[in-house]
Amino acid sequence: MRTEPVAGAGNDVSAPFAEGRVAVVHDWLTGMRGGEKVLESILNLYPRADIFTLVHVPGKISERVNRHTIRTSFIGRLPWASRRHQIYLPLFPCAVGAFDLSGYDLVLSTSHCVAKGAVVRPGTPHVCYCHTPMRYAWDFKELYFGGIRPAPLKWLVDFFLEGLRLWDVVSSSRVDRFIANSNTVARRIARYYGRPSTVIPPPVDTGLFTPVESPSKSHFVVLSAFVPYKRLDLAIEAANRLRAPLKVVGDGVESRRLARLAGPTVEFLGALPPKDLRDILAHCRALIFPGEEDFGITPVETNACGRPVVAYRAGGATESMVDGETAVFFDRQEVEPLVDAMRQVERMSFDPARLRANAARFSVPRFETEMARFLTAAVAELS
Repeated sequence: MRTEPVAGAGNDVSAPFAEGRVAVVHDWLTGMRGGEKVLESILNLYPRADIFTLVHVPGKISERVNRHTIRTSFIGRLPWASRRHQIYLPLFPCAVGAFDLSGYDLVLSTSHCVAKGAVVRPGTPHVCYCHTPMRYAWDFKELYFGGIRPAPLKWLVDFFLEGLRLWDVVSSSRVDRFIANSNTVARRIARYYGRPSTVIPPPVDTGLFTPVESPSKSHFVVLSAFVPYKRLDLAIEAANRLRAPLKVVGDGVESRRLARLAGPTVEFLGALPPKDLRDILAHCRALIFPGEEDFGITPVETNACGRPVVAYRAGGATESMVDGETAVFFDRQEVEPLVDAMRQVERMSFDPARLRANAARFSVPRFETEMARFLTAAVAELS
């Protein structure tokens, strides 16, 4: 087994098989969100790695990722896959299981859906960086499928989800070692898979996300994929209630519904490049973070820009944020508690240096060092 130094992490830390054949299995490549930022850092450890993914939309992905050899599943050749790949959810387990991973020295999966179910040849270490067990099947089932009618269709969906949960549990045995992105996710892995995991929080680019002099504090901001469990509707309704300026960054399947909710102070900006996103965050009054997240990179990026967060008190935000120092929490996913928290954050002052210090705990070099050390130990144990 050969290793190479980790870039930016010090010459005493090396990644196993950095010169060998490494496969990285990622659920899908349709935008640059938190999971793709984790992927970029893993690729820094393995600059020669091949990527396997269900769907790849090159124009939505960074050059850092696109320069790798990327192999897609048959899902990517189906109609509407680039925009509505979720409609093929029943086919995902079959698609990820069909990847040919023979001939690789190490397989890494980064999974919030099915990537951890990739089939690996005997003797090849498989390490999964788990963002969460499959949301559709477990914690957020009602948010995704609760409104389905009539009853026969609901029974069909329930039957399918029961099979999906069974596959999710059985396929977890294909992983040799789990890494969780937070203690919240580590508890889910233990509950649903009966497996231990090591927590390594995701990386945050504290070099890009930096404060500005005299921030305007002219707006609130919400940044997210437009999917149900993110609860962007709460942020929009709260801004409507306060008549507060709100910039909404992102896109996704809920675009039309959210646009219908928006009042005159709400502005939709679509997906933004990183530097524009940094400027939006650096000048905001606060980031609104209304969903229950597995970890949540955006609040830490906001702190890195010297700005506070208004967050729902659940999930990863409770691990990365400090109530009253880097964030203001609200306790129920309802409009009124969020409105109260937004009013509170406007009355408070926050120390940009304290916010930056909180973000520094999650830097990219820290992540890559911890990953390299974990992988080295895991491969040694499994060899």
